[in-house]
Amino acid sequence: MLLRDIIEELELTVLCGNEFLDRDVLRGYSSDLMSDVIAHGEKGDVWLTMQIHMNVVAVAAMKEASAVILSNGRRPPEDVIQKAVEEDVVFLTSDLPTFEIAGRIHRLGVAGV
Repeated sequence: MLLRDIIEELELTVLCGNEFLDRDVLRGYSSDLMSDVIAHGEKGDVWLTMQIHMNVVAVAAMKEASAVILSNGRRPPEDVIQKAVEEDVVFLTSDLPTFEIAGRIHRLGVAGV
């Protein structure tokens, strides 16, 4: 499934990375622990989290995530968004809670682990 399809279906807001919306989403992953994502995240994941600090950019770039979806209306500081732009990381946000986002993405046919 293409990232742009998930964005449209869930009415997500793109914070950065508009040029990468044709990325394939291979599966979903939800965690707020960086060490967990490092250990278990995979290339092509759409990563759901509430974390909004610089380490999210580093982990998303390292794991080659398709995108990071921030739940509960979270929005990172401008310096974090700028670093995401530099690292080609897509940041999306939604006012929905993480559980609701995960369920909706799963219903679209994106599997988890």
